[in-house]
Amino acid sequence: MLSATLAGLGGSLKALVLGFATLSDVVQATSGEVILMTLLGGTGTFFGPVIGAALIVTLQEYLSDVVGGWVTVIIGVIFITCVLIFRRGIVGELAALHARR
Repeated sequence: MLSATLAGLGGSLKALVLGFATLSDVVQATSGEVILMTLLGGTGTFFGPVIGAALIVTLQEYLSDVVGGWVTVIIGVIFITCVLIFRRGIVGELAALHARR
């Protein structure tokens, strides 16, 4: 519910700033990036998706200069790793580690 509200707010602010709205951002790659950001940060946590979004955007910006077109492959490997290993995401894993102490 909160994520849908923030997504709607973001889309409406973009339309207000640019003065028009297009469907160019509604592609499968964008949806996949949002899912990756949420999985990487941690589902079910408040700050997890924010941290995941910051990491993915930073990685994309940095890696696009270094490896060029291979960014998509590297991001895909990160996605697979998150699904297989980090089921709770970064924030979830850190919270579980902190709870064990």
